[in-house]
This record gives sequence, C-alpha cells and structure tokens, in this order.
Amino acid sequence: MLFAGLDSSTQGCKLIVLDLAAQKVMHLDAVHYDTDLDYDTRNGVIQGLEAGASESDPRMWIEAIELLFGRMQDAGVPVAEIRAISVSGQQHGLVTLDAEGRLSRPHSKLWNDFSTEEECRLLTEAVGGPEVMIAEVGNSQRTGYTAAKIFHLVRHEPELWRRTATCFLVHNYVNWWLTGGQEGGIRVMEPGDLSGMALWHPGTSRWSDRVLGAIAPDLAAKLPPVRPSDQSIGTIGRALAERFGFHPECRIDAGCGDNMYGAVGTGNVAPGLVTISLGTSGTAYTVLEEPFIDPSGEIAAFRDSTGRHFPLLCVSNLANGYNAIIAEHGLSHARFNELMAKTPAGNEGRILIPWYMGERTPDVPLAAPLYFGFGLADFTVEKLGRAVLEGHILNLYDGYRKMPIEAREIRLTGGLSQSPAWCQAIADIFETEVVPVEGEGAAMGAALHAAWVYEKENGRKVALADLVQPFIQLREAMRKKPDPAHLDLYRPMKQAFFALSARVRGMAGSEDPFLWRQRMQIQS
Repeated sequence: MLFAGLDSSTQGCKLIVLDLAAQKVMHLDAVHYDTDLDYDTRNGVIQGLEAGASESDPRMWIEAIELLFGRMQDAGVPVAEIRAISVSGQQHGLVTLDAEGRLSRPHSKLWNDFSTEEECRLLTEAVGGPEVMIAEVGNSQRTGYTAAKIFHLVRHEPELWRRTATCFLVHNYVNWWLTGGQEGGIRVMEPGDLSGMALWHPGTSRWSDRVLGAIAPDLAAKLPPVRPSDQSIGTIGRALAERFGFHPECRIDAGCGDNMYGAVGTGNVAPGLVTISLGTSGTAYTVLEEPFIDPSGEIAAFRDSTGRHFPLLCVSNLANGYNAIIAEHGLSHARFNELMAKTPAGNEGRILIPWYMGERTPDVPLAAPLYFGFGLADFTVEKLGRAVLEGHILNLYDGYRKMPIEAREIRLTGGLSQSPAWCQAIADIFETEVVPVEGEGAAMGAALHAAWVYEKENGRKVALADLVQPFIQLREAMRKKPDPAHLDLYRPMKQAFFALSARVRGMAGSEDPFLWRQRMQIQS
C-alpha cells in the first residue's frame, strides 16, 4: 500500500512515497533544475527573455521526474507496490501540444510571467469590463492566470497557435506523460487547477463562452474535457511501467495545483484553518463549503482537490525581498533572527511597500518598492531588515483581510516558516495563533490525495481528514501566539500600510498615511 506524490514546482521537483499502513514516509527525493539538470535556468526560469517574461521548457519537468524515478528504483523502493501516483503542479503555466503530442510552443509561460498585461486589459474590455468578467469566470483577468497567456499566443504567435491541438496546465501535461504521452496519454483536466485559468467559473462549473470567444473562435475545441478531482484518470503508461518497474495497474490520480495540495499536506482539509505558504510567492488559502467570489477579483475564486471551494490570496513578492537583504548584507538566517529580536515591532513608524517585482495582489504589474518614514540615517541593516520582514507580511495581510474567514489557527509552510521572527510577526499582524508544519507540503498532499482516491475507488470510504492526520507533523516548539504588547503597535501600522498602498495606486477616498504614521509614533 505505497502511494507516490510528485510536486512539479517552479524551481524543482520532489517525489515522496508513503507507506499508508505503516503511516510513514518511505522515500523522499528532490531535483533542483538549476543544479541537477542542464537547461541553463535561474530559479527554474530560462534567462535572457524580454522584460516581464518568465518561461520554462516543459521537457525539463519530465526529465526531472525521470531522474527521480530512476533514483527511487536505485534506492530499493519496491516500485511495483506503488498503487497510485498524484501530481501537484505549479499553477497557471500554459503547455501546448499538437495533435501528435509534440510541444507546439517549445516553452511554457509560467505563473510569474507579467508579459500579458495588455492581453488582460483587452480581454476585460472585450467582455464589457471588470464586473462582467468576474461574473463570467469568478475572477478578474490577471497576468498570472492562463487565459491571457493563451491570448498572447493567439495574438503574437499565430502559426504556433494553428499547430496547437491541446492547451494544458502543468500538472495536466505531466499526467498526460505519465499515462503514456505520445503513446495514448490521457488529455483531461480537473476543476481545482482549471479554476485558475480564468476561463471557467468555479461557482457554476461552466466555461465562459464569451471569454473563450474573445480569445479565439477555436479555443473551446483545444481544451480537454473536465473530469472530477477525486477520481483516477487512468493507469501508468506501458513504457514507464517497463522502464521503472511500476505495476501496470498503478493508477494516475487526477492531480491538482500546488496550492490545493499544499492545503492537504498541511492538514487544511476542513473550514476554519488557513494555510500560509512562505515561498517565492506568498499564498494564503482555506477550504469553504460555498463559493466566495470577491467583487474586486483580488481573492482568487478556486476549487480545491475534493470538490469544495478554495479562496486563495497570492502575492508575487515575498521571499524575494528577504533573500535579497540577507545576500546584500551577508547575513545567515540565524543572524537575521538575532537582529530582529533586537529591533522594535512596528519599526518606529518605518514602512516598506515591498513590490520588488510586479505585484499580483494588489494588481500592480509595473510596481516598484516604496520606503515610507525613513530618515537619512535610517537605512541600516537592522531597520531595513525589520521593514522587509513587516512589509512583506503587511502586504500579504492587506489582501487577506478580504477573505471570508476568522481562522482558529494559521499553519505555515515554506522555507521562511522555520524563522522565529517570521512566525511571531505573522501571529502579531494577523492576530491569530500560528504553527509551522513539518514535511513536504504539496508533494505530501499529492501522495495523501492519491491514497484517499485509491481507497474510495476500492470501496473503502475514509474521511480525508482521518487519513491525513497521522502524517501531519506540527512544529509545536515554534508555535506562536499574538504578543499583546505588539497589537497596539501593529494596528495603526496596518492602517497606515493600507492607506499608503491605496494612495500610491490612486484610489479615491483613501485615508491619510501620514496621520496613521503619527499615531504609530505616539504608540511607540
């Protein structure tokens, strides 16, 4: 009773194999694209592209999985006992195939590609404006989503579009390869990852004919059928079974997006919990029984991997500012935490809006960072470090406050969740108890989902929460509660950040950030 989960992410790929009966991880391995493969990438992204573009070669993701499968076999894992595999994929990336299964466009535009701002604007205008767009697909059109990437291909590479027979997301492409690829691979999609395309309404479960037609008259014919998220789509391809030793009946689960499986991998499978992922981007998400459609379009309306609803906030800027400051000043992670322990919460009124690259939430594709309240002598590593820490969390919280939930607990995942300074600042700013989760997040969630679906399909109905619970390890020693002494400092700071962000974006009626800064200084 072994189950495998793959996480095909922006920077690398992970493989985890779970022994369900023993409730343990049997095998864990990872490939880092930059160092383990020869594709000349940086952070998994092709270099030398036009400004705002972020692309990868889909063959790199397949090569990484082949390497992981080979190493798993060499490690002595009983591969033939793996009953099912599920794939977690970075969301929104566009992969296009021709009728024979060749890549019609050699590269995939990724979630953090900002080159499609014009396409987002044109699509929104074509359907009648932002409100109509949200009514059509439950979301606004963002450069991160897939619809604008398809439209960009149609507009700028029409010959490649004519060759295209299938539009895939990343995990759908991997599933197609796992089920046989050019030798009969299965071309299907599922509602969770699909809801991030901005072509299909997660509340009504319908494609938008208006948006499809605005992109291309033949787009609908190039979109695979939609199958449920909680079912297998087929079995592993014959060539892969023979090459790596899989049983021919090893099932391939429907798979899902990395955020949806990140929820499963942190035990966030019932309403009331929130997961915050602190990685290249920052995300916050929860599970709801009913759909939530944000009128502003800033909170993404998605589906999860079980058929329920999954409001998600994503900010493009998170680890980038932190990574830059520790590199610039030669700091270790431990030294950064030591510095933060010596600096005051609230930074005595100094605020950073950390838009180091185009920002997704709020929607500011051409953003730049802003430093507010800094005097000439304030650009020290301690004060800048505190500003980076608080600025990224405040930017995340600015979007989070729109989400329809009062969390009883926030579970943290990603590299920065191991930092005491980050954990405490999140607890203080979100005013909620937080705890980091051990483990592999999306890869773990994928393997657990594969086990859950397999059990269901074999007549053994088990609640996902019960199946997940033994594998979720909370780092209780890192659990943080909001510090009462910090709340009075952060409440005016949050208001100042909201006001400053709104003023910068030219929003009418926004509050005076200088007034809120004065209140912060009084509190300090």
